[in-house]
Amino acid sequence: MKILKYFYGSFFVTLIGIGIAIFIYPTAPLETIYSVLILAILEISLSFDNAVINAKILGQMSQKWQKIFIYLGLPIAVFGMRLLFPILLVSVTSGINFANVITLALNDPQQYQNILEHSMPYICSFGGSFLLMVFLNFFLSENEGHHWIPIIENNRITRKIRDYNGGYILFAIFIGLIIIYDAEPDYQGSLAIAYFLGIVVHESIGMLNSIFDTSHIDSSTVARNGIMGFIYLEIIDASFSFDGVIGAFAITANIIIIMIGLGIGAMFVRSLTILFVEKKTLAKYIYLEHGAHYAIGFLAAVLLLKIFVHIPEWFSGSIGILVLSIAFIHSVISAKKLEKQ
Repeated sequence: MKILKYFYGSFFVTLIGIGIAIFIYPTAPLETIYSVLILAILEISLSFDNAVINAKILGQMSQKWQKIFIYLGLPIAVFGMRLLFPILLVSVTSGINFANVITLALNDPQQYQNILEHSMPYICSFGGSFLLMVFLNFFLSENEGHHWIPIIENNRITRKIRDYNGGYILFAIFIGLIIIYDAEPDYQGSLAIAYFLGIVVHESIGMLNSIFDTSHIDSSTVARNGIMGFIYLEIIDASFSFDGVIGAFAITANIIIIMIGLGIGAMFVRSLTILFVEKKTLAKYIYLEHGAHYAIGFLAAVLLLKIFVHIPEWFSGSIGILVLSIAFIHSVISAKKLEKQ
């Protein structure tokens, strides 16, 4: 029951969401409920590792900004990242007017899905590079303490890259050049812009955070640092939402049902985040953070590979949950060994 209390809000939002969906589409209530719940489960499975990353960043922020992310971040996650953000990306990558894309999404979901899929190489390029930077920054820049898989995290090559300031950026650029070189000539320019924009956005947020971190500690500094952390979390959330949004169209082409279902899932991810922060889960299970970043690395690879080949959405969520499960089990075993010593 103590853990269940963290999900009361999520269950309430689920009931409200289902109620709204049935009110809008009363002719097939069972089908509507089924679609909403399946979409919610899809979102949770694809974003479980997102909750772990959120918990890490939120744990370093003040309670004020933690609450702002939880309560203000939710409507942004639902309306911004799962409705408006995909529409904006479609508008930018397809050249179609934003208002016309909204009209398509509401009135002709099938055509909207087709345009979204046509824009996916560029969306995957941006999202993949941003998540790749999150992965590389952790293992080749930040992760100087304990290692989960030393042969990967602390071998001669990774140590040399770690010793070189900004080495992980050069590594990401190298990967990007390979991807762009292998792409069809007609797409190379747009893919390059999207890919390197992901790197620029990640590093820009990191630099601003560092600037505010080194300032005198006062309320305005904390607020600014909180703002940058908030923006960083929202961009990560956007990157994680790509697979969910695309995968949702395999279940239904109705953009309203998609928004409600994924929104419910996003609420449960927020509840998991609060649970992880307040229970200090990352401190108890020392390899969970590593597992989350490996899951991010796999998701980045999946997004970048999707530029060239089709990869089913269930694979992304499944591999993330598998890696996190292994990290959790290993953390429990490690904790028991320490207790015996």
